Amino acid sequence: MGGAGAFGGRRRGPGSSDGGGEGAAGPGRRRRPEPTPAQRAMGLLVRREHSRKELARKLEARGVDGDEAEATVARMAEAGWQDDARFAAGLARSRALAGYGPLRIRAELGTHGLGEDQVRAAFEALAESGDDDWRAMARGLVQRRHGPGVADDPVLRRKAADFLFRRGFDGDTVRAATAFDLDDA
Repeated sequence: MGGAGAFGGRRRGPGSSDGGGEGAAGPGRRRRPEPTPAQRAMGLLVRREHSRKELARKLEARGVDGDEAEATVARMAEAGWQDDARFAAGLARSRALAGYGPLRIRAELGTHGLGEDQVRAAFEALAESGDDDWRAMARGLVQRRHGPGVADDPVLRRKAADFLFRRGFDGDTVRAATAFDLDDA
């Protein structure tokens, strides 16, 4: 078999050439046209939801002029491909299900340039779906992370409280979640 490969052809190493061009961008191969701003925006939106602010920022990072990026985002919103209310509700729900509290969720929604009305609507959607029982969520997090006996051990109670504060729960919720006996819950 000599220099033949598994299927009878000749072997080609990394430096070998078959004489049919100079690589992927060589002669005889056409370059793919540069995507339009709308195509770039659609490419981002099919992967996941984006806020208007985030989508415009990502388009600008990909070389789209600021005004053109804003116009493209506006067209995407008109067509229904981009929707800040849908984005806010989805982000709030995913963060709540991941164990984050309302303070952290509200702050994250604010970083995306969402208005108070959109944030309020996102929390209303959480309430409608039943995913906003913050005390039960905080208790579950404490139980999974620290186990029983949190209420009786001051060091463990402080660790649990710090964890919940970092997760974005308010003081009343933290006190309620760390001051009960998990065996009775």
